[in-house]
Amino acid sequence: MRRADRLFMIVQALRRGRVLTAKALATELEVSDRTIYRDIADLQGAGVPIDGEAGVGYVLRPGFDLPPLMFTIDEVSALAAGVRMIMAFGGAAMSDAARGALDKIEAVLPADRAKAADGLRLFVPPFLIDPPHRVLIDRINRAVERNEVLELSYADEERARTNRFVRPLALVFWGKAWTLIGWCELRQAFRMFRVDRIVRLGETGRIERPIPEQSLAEYYRLLEEDECAPLSPEMAREARKSRLGRHP
Repeated sequence: MRRADRLFMIVQALRRGRVLTAKALATELEVSDRTIYRDIADLQGAGVPIDGEAGVGYVLRPGFDLPPLMFTIDEVSALAAGVRMIMAFGGAAMSDAARGALDKIEAVLPADRAKAADGLRLFVPPFLIDPPHRVLIDRINRAVERNEVLELSYADEERARTNRFVRPLALVFWGKAWTLIGWCELRQAFRMFRVDRIVRLGETGRIERPIPEQSLAEYYRLLEEDECAPLSPEMAREARKSRLGRHP
């Protein structure tokens, strides 16, 4: 857990109005008592009105609140819609993180905006992706973040299987399927792999920072020059149209 998240959660716990010991907070946040002592001292030093001391407990003085976030109603609705879509189509950890992020935002929203998030009448069925597929998405996402080479047993459209080592570069959701963009060591080229065609995935523990010729930026460049085809002509058209959501 990031330290900023932990500090936020300590304040949220103390906002319940009860005296909480360092041990209770440490148990809830799965850290040591010493970590809680340091965090409380830092919060007090930053001006958060926390009363109490080690061995006795801590309480937040009445009247303290986090400043409201000035999102518009439309912005709050967009955030809530995005969370619901991630919860329907994303990995399990991805879904939990999105829900947790929205909970934190709602906790410091003015009442009318928090109500807008809760009352959003946009629904996405939560059963569109089965649990094993969600776990696979999370595993691939972690590998992308760590630049960890993956070992894939992959089935193509004709169900022919190949075993490959892939340097993962990005996960892309096309509305129908998640795909992994990566550098395929077998083909010595960029390839896209539909996640729902991955028969088996192995985590090698091998960390490989992409070299420029095998980077995501190079993939985009080749894609724009029609020298690097995605999974299908339809996806190629969509990728060129959207640049795969690329940011500078």
